[in-house]
Amino acid sequence: MSTAGTNIAMQGQVSPAGQPLLSVRGVKTYYGNIIALKGVDMDVHEGEIVTLIGANGAGKSTLMMTIFGNPRAREGKITYAGQDITKMATHEIARMSIAQSPEGRRIFPRMTVFENLQMGASLHNMAHFDQDLERVCTLFPRLKERLQQRGGTLSGGEQQMLAIARALMSRPKLLLLDEPSLGLAPLIVKQIFEIIKELNEKDGMTVFLVEQNAYHALKLAHRGYVMVTGNITMSGTGKELLENPQVRAAYLEGGHH
Repeated sequence: MSTAGTNIAMQGQVSPAGQPLLSVRGVKTYYGNIIALKGVDMDVHEGEIVTLIGANGAGKSTLMMTIFGNPRAREGKITYAGQDITKMATHEIARMSIAQSPEGRRIFPRMTVFENLQMGASLHNMAHFDQDLERVCTLFPRLKERLQQRGGTLSGGEQQMLAIARALMSRPKLLLLDEPSLGLAPLIVKQIFEIIKELNEKDGMTVFLVEQNAYHALKLAHRGYVMVTGNITMSGTGKELLENPQVRAAYLEGGHH
């Protein structure tokens, strides 16, 4: 299985046929003179959940942020829905129906839950606000009970739910999730992964998920990529990677950071 997964990765033919919704080609990103991404190729097709796994510091979050325009790719090309977004400003990318729930949640702690959700919606017109609010409150009943509570007073799990809900308020076609399970209790992690699955299956939402929790991410994802120090080293279906001995040894059997 390991050789199959690796060969597939080398040939770059894991993806289903057709134009990808998101395509990353030869992307190199630097912090000063330090190269963080060393020529990354990756595709996300419409309706897929694709996950990127790897150890801490592998460059996963850097790739997520580069897609969103900060930092910028110094080399290579990023296209979304057939349009080159490599040099676009972050606020312009956000208007293209891509939403990001960044690592560390980054909600507005002094604002109420309701105000945080308004901030997510304000990227677009507010015409659907009530409808979208009802939708996220159905997905996250805990938030419904806490609409007038300040974001900073919520538990870690509730803040993560709020970060995802805020991203959903802009009605994205592509949802970028950076480490949604980080620092959360296993029960909350399970809930959040179930919600991601529901968004994909019921709403057809395309999701690109960066995760350290390789087991949950690969069980959920249609396809996955493995990143080691700024390089994609392997790709395959979620099932292939879950069963791959190298992936198991590195990320699923105590070698998982």
